[in-house]
Amino acid sequence: MIDLKGEEDFEEEGRDLQAKIEAERIAEALVFASSQPVPEGFLAERLPRNANVREIMLRLKEQYAPRGVNLVQIEGAWAFRTAADLSFVIRRDDNEVKKLSRAALEVLSIIAYHQPVTRAEIEDIRGVQTSRGTLDVLMEAGWVRFRGRRRTPGRPVTLGTTRDFLDHFGLEELRDLPGLEELKGAGLLSGRIPANFNIPSPLMNDELSEDEDPITQMDLEELGLLAPRSTSED
Repeated sequence: MIDLKGEEDFEEEGRDLQAKIEAERIAEALVFASSQPVPEGFLAERLPRNANVREIMLRLKEQYAPRGVNLVQIEGAWAFRTAADLSFVIRRDDNEVKKLSRAALEVLSIIAYHQPVTRAEIEDIRGVQTSRGTLDVLMEAGWVRFRGRRRTPGRPVTLGTTRDFLDHFGLEELRDLPGLEELKGAGLLSGRIPANFNIPSPLMNDELSEDEDPITQMDLEELGLLAPRSTSED
């Protein structure tokens, strides 16, 4: 005699498995078709209503881990990238990025670890003035952005890194930045650093801090990022 209940359960499990496979295929296609990292919110809007986006992406990440192309997480977004150990076989002669100057590397490092940080604070840490050209190079590369304005006299602009920064350097999030021991092991810090020297913990999200105000349309015009709006009618 056939156990009808058991057969129904089996069929339901089969439907659930098929639904999971279909959801994975949709998520895979959406990420593959995008030239930019795809936010989980975007995926959630296009996957079946009850789909668990995080579980789906983690399963796909595991499936792609041993392959030549990996699925990587960049903050709350996902992208396909060449496996790190195969990057040397990918030719990038046509669009090779110019090497950053020492000053640009120093400024980028300070922004990454100390964000949100102002230009004056960067200069205080480095002990020298920072040229506008240095910041322009980092912004043109898409690695640094204006975050907000500090609630202090003069309302200086605060700087932070971008998702493209994480993507370029193979980081899922800012907490993956190398720590003190890693930097020393890589020879990037002198063995004679002060005993009380430490690496600051960068802000873990894009939310403005308590002493920051959002950048407004007027701020963008003042910074020269937007053309001033006309105050008179033609």
